[in-house]
Amino acid sequence: MKVNVWNTIVQLSKERGVSTDVIIQAIEESLRVASAKYFSHDEKVNISFQTEKGKLRVYAVKKVSQNPKDLANEISYEEAKKLNSSVKVGDEIQIDLPSETLGRIAAQAAKQVIFQKVRNAEQEKVYEEFAPRIGEIVTGVLRRFETNRNMIIEVDKIDVLFPYREKLENEEYKRGDRIKAVVVNVLKEIKGPQVIVSRADAKFLAKLLEIEIPEIADGNIEIKDVVRQPGERAKVAVLTKEKDIDPVGACIGVKGNRILTISKELNGEKIDIIEWSSNPLTYAKSSLSPAKVEKVFILDKTEKRMQALVAPDQLSLAIGKKGMNVRLASRLVGWKIEIKSS
Repeated sequence: MKVNVWNTIVQLSKERGVSTDVIIQAIEESLRVASAKYFSHDEKVNISFQTEKGKLRVYAVKKVSQNPKDLANEISYEEAKKLNSSVKVGDEIQIDLPSETLGRIAAQAAKQVIFQKVRNAEQEKVYEEFAPRIGEIVTGVLRRFETNRNMIIEVDKIDVLFPYREKLENEEYKRGDRIKAVVVNVLKEIKGPQVIVSRADAKFLAKLLEIEIPEIADGNIEIKDVVRQPGERAKVAVLTKEKDIDPVGACIGVKGNRILTISKELNGEKIDIIEWSSNPLTYAKSSLSPAKVEKVFILDKTEKRMQALVAPDQLSLAIGKKGMNVRLASRLVGWKIEIKSS
């Protein structure tokens, strides 16, 4: 069979964004499947593809024999004469696969193999594109809601999963809305790669800080840790080795302009910037910001329990709404902090 398929390959390559080499390989594999319906003796199938001419040929080579025993490699003289009248016993003959034998079933088998191969290539492309982008902020358009309230957003023509639990509590969306989120995972699923994004993850806040604050982007200020109650409050521990940089002041900005920009993106989430310390007592004292702490001391080193003393007028501020401030501080420091009025 000789067929010109180059134009089809080029068109498929453009439509699917897959290289022509991948599609050629898929076609070759599909033809091996389809040709088994014609070459029924386990013959070795040869596929010749001339890319410059777009000519595709499928054939088997057999030796002409008076009494063929190995039907995979031999053909009877009588059968060979029908294909080539000048053939002689002992000659090798190339038997082309007739195009008419690729009927509906064979064509469907070929189509399925091509589709699967192209699909696999597309999925691999998605994984290779997004796996290195974990921790990167992307912007997409909300296309639809799933039955479990999860959302599908389109990012760079790829469907991305935005789980309901990964949105901020006070956010509501409708189809067509543009959503900014961070890539938190890329899973290799049976149905294809699943890209997952979040606005509630600590990585989202960390990346927003990096984008908004040049000192973090250029490495002069390091984010040591981030803890969040998404949409309500967050605590960020920062550190610098530069003597002339105030890490907390640089992150907050003049009149709080830098941190307010980020808080606005997070629908008003309050963000406490804290200077990180290797001393757990100093670190704990800072972590209870915005409350002013008089003293912190260790209750139990083994169980990692501390107690912080605050003035009576600072007690509710140190504990926070529903205990949120002290709970976030404890998570940040890695010690359980108890608050007591002095």
